Amino acid sequence: MTTKTARLISEVTARIQARSAATRERYLAQVAQLAGRKRGVERMGCANVAHAFAAMPANDKLRIVAEKAPHLGIVTAYNDMLSAHQPYEHYPELIRAEAHAQGATVQVAGGTPAMCDGVTQGLPGMELSLFSRDSIAMSTAIALSHDVFDGALLLGICDKIVPGLLIGALHFGHLPCVFVPAGPMSSGISNSEKAKVRELYAQGKVGREELLKSESAAYHGAGTCTFYGTANSNQMLLEAMGLHLPGAAFVHPQDDLREQLTRAAVRQALSITAKGNYTPIGRLVDERCIVNAMVALLATGGSTNHLIHWVAVARSAGILIDWTDFSELSAAVPLLARVYPNGSADVNQFQAAGGPGFVIRELLQAGLMHEDVLTVAGPSLQAYGRVPSLGADGKPQWQALPEGSSDEGVVRTAAAPFSASGGLKLLAGNLGRAVIKVSAVPEDRHVIEAPARIFTDQESMQAAFKAGELDRDVVVVVRFQGPQANGMPELHKLTPPLAVLQGKGFKVALVTDGRMSGASGKVPAAIHVSPEALAGGPLAMLRDGDLVRMDAVSGELQALVPEAEWAQRALASIAPEQQAENGAGLGRELFAGLRRNVKSAEEGAISWL
Repeated sequence: MTTKTARLISEVTARIQARSAATRERYLAQVAQLAGRKRGVERMGCANVAHAFAAMPANDKLRIVAEKAPHLGIVTAYNDMLSAHQPYEHYPELIRAEAHAQGATVQVAGGTPAMCDGVTQGLPGMELSLFSRDSIAMSTAIALSHDVFDGALLLGICDKIVPGLLIGALHFGHLPCVFVPAGPMSSGISNSEKAKVRELYAQGKVGREELLKSESAAYHGAGTCTFYGTANSNQMLLEAMGLHLPGAAFVHPQDDLREQLTRAAVRQALSITAKGNYTPIGRLVDERCIVNAMVALLATGGSTNHLIHWVAVARSAGILIDWTDFSELSAAVPLLARVYPNGSADVNQFQAAGGPGFVIRELLQAGLMHEDVLTVAGPSLQAYGRVPSLGADGKPQWQALPEGSSDEGVVRTAAAPFSASGGLKLLAGNLGRAVIKVSAVPEDRHVIEAPARIFTDQESMQAAFKAGELDRDVVVVVRFQGPQANGMPELHKLTPPLAVLQGKGFKVALVTDGRMSGASGKVPAAIHVSPEALAGGPLAMLRDGDLVRMDAVSGELQALVPEAEWAQRALASIAPEQQAENGAGLGRELFAGLRRNVKSAEEGAISWL
């Protein structure tokens, strides 16, 4: 790794620090002001204190009020709709028992909603998905608003839940916080086999019964889905930010080590609430921490959703980042992991090959991450380059990984990466700004130039595909799918038919102001196009048959229309009945205020500013 490459990391960090100076200073001043107050039970009125602890056992009340024992709050995203969150059902009992053993107390401060994008794909509920992140942030704030806690344990894993919990926690930046994961499900059928059956179904070659059998073999038990989508990217980023215990991300829910890591998380949370070791999350998450998360995302070919979510996370800590920062880092950060969809391995294979610890160690040694940062495990990221196991005393211990890769098909060293640059790239041109996940796209598909075929929903595109209208070189454009239009749903129903067209040898690409998420695959897709069509973005100027060029090499997203003609183009509008349908029924009306107020995708799709 060259000195020049490592220097770029410092330069981007410095630029973010300069851009964020005023907002970060205000944020840290607020953190300091809140941290300087007396403990909750000491500053609250007697009636407030009585209400806060009314349901607790008498011994716990005595500990909190008289003995001034540390008091932790749990914010949990438990439900048994999400396979990843089902293991959290009994975590409060375990956490409470460990806290008692340490002379501390715990209360479940509150719960947050947690929806499964896999359930709602292609259905009206998906239009609530992105906004659920801000709902989770608000519910986290409501839970912590009781303001009696010395620290917090945050229980969440999946797509919008971790960003939401993190945003909410950062608005209580004076509290030390530890995230507690639960681990992935065991491996089912391979992701490539699952994708093949989906493509066969899209072509009508297999029926619903075979498709359901395949999907059920892939998603079959408790734990996180095993592909490297948004949920598992969340876990990688939390490791890189030092917000988990080191190596906690991908230990199975049923592994004995999992329980001991959870108990250790309680002990560590108590440790960082103490005087002399006080580590509030608002100080921990600084500009260097955010850059470490960005680098980890790029080095592993992670979810494109985080180009939205981590902009919002950073903003919650007074830090301002944008897609140019991601793009410049991507040019310097090597791709060190191939996990489906940018490889054939699942996260269990990734973990077995060294997992987050291997990647972080390699990035640190190459000078591509900031080592001298605060973490929940201490004042250095070095511990996150190690892996946990059970020691002779039954408690977690951490050891170094072998120097080389144990499986070069899954992880590689920084000296011999899969590619010299990361998996994400910024595209810009007269159609706006967008991102593309190139790590899974074959190199001969990095440049696509073809006529546009325009749709305003997934269903009409699928109908055109089934009618054979797309059997040609084509850039499929699906617009009016941004945050203001309908909450920016993920458009995964587009993937199988587009993959079929590409498999036939056609030059195919997707352009959309919607999302494709961490499961973005081998079809080149310019996503999150900003400004969105409904907000007057130039995507609304495009017409059927216009030649579109998507160039992931030069970073170009261009309608090849003469400038004079382009300048005269009127903006297309969405049919009133479709716009009405986008916001009606199944709870979507409740989110109308968020759709009106939401910022652009590049601004993090934030609804609270």
